[in-house]
Amino acid sequence: MNKKSILIVDDDKAILKSFKAILQAEGYDVDTAETGQEALEKTEERFHNLALLDIKLPDIQGTELLVEMHEYMPRMMKIMITGHATLENAVESLNLGADAYVMKPVKPEELLRVVGEKLKEQEEAERMGEEKVAEWIETRVRKLKRERHRERV
Repeated sequence: MNKKSILIVDDDKAILKSFKAILQAEGYDVDTAETGQEALEKTEERFHNLALLDIKLPDIQGTELLVEMHEYMPRMMKIMITGHATLENAVESLNLGADAYVMKPVKPEELLRVVGEKLKEQEEAERMGEEKVAEWIETRVRKLKRERHRERV
């Protein structure tokens, strides 16, 4: 099984360091970015299964970064993290495509629970997608066989 890749985007170096340590200890491949621009560059370089996005970044609002990442990488799970929680930014984040919303300070077990749940949802969505494709192929093959059979008759 491939290691799941996680991108942490936060301008607080202490949070980057602690989240990275927690997630790496669980076997995740972890990448970090301190700005929205750096996060976008890293997203263009490689696929990340999941991104943890701070709402307040020095160069861009986390919700704007969320929209850009969602357009560029719709399959990536995106979790908004904020120390400035309001009902408005929670609702806005979820409406803009966030898969979850977590408030700082985040306990390690809460971080791991949310990350684990979202990665499991991603796997299930991919599996369902693969099953749909396989179903379509099987249906198409049966249809082609019937058409060939009719041509011979």
